[in-house]
Amino acid sequence: MKRLRASGAIKATVAQIDGAQVGKPILAFVHVDTIGWGKTREIIALEKFPEVEEIHSTTGDTCLIMKVRVASPHALEGLLSKIYDIEGVRGTSTYLTLSTVLERAAQADVTADLECVSYPR
Repeated sequence: MKRLRASGAIKATVAQIDGAQVGKPILAFVHVDTIGWGKTREIIALEKFPEVEEIHSTTGDTCLIMKVRVASPHALEGLLSKIYDIEGVRGTSTYLTLSTVLERAAQADVTADLECVSYPR
């Protein structure tokens, strides 16, 4: 632990809050499709909402993926309307989580054989 702290690998020590216990039982992932580059100042400003836990710039068929935790379907609809109010947002796809099987922070260990892919001849 000391070595990881000293190396800067540990960014922070935090408490993990149970969303349902604080009145936000609905976890969703919102894929945001934008015109042009997705990381605009207006979209990044969504970080001011405590419901927005993560914002990731991505490759593939969507520009951004947001992890959000809300109190109700109506709250999710309200957050989506805030997203749609941002100029350049073309659309969203929202995925509601039914249950969480694994949720953890980045791990310090590395699985060595993941880099050693061999192909049959």
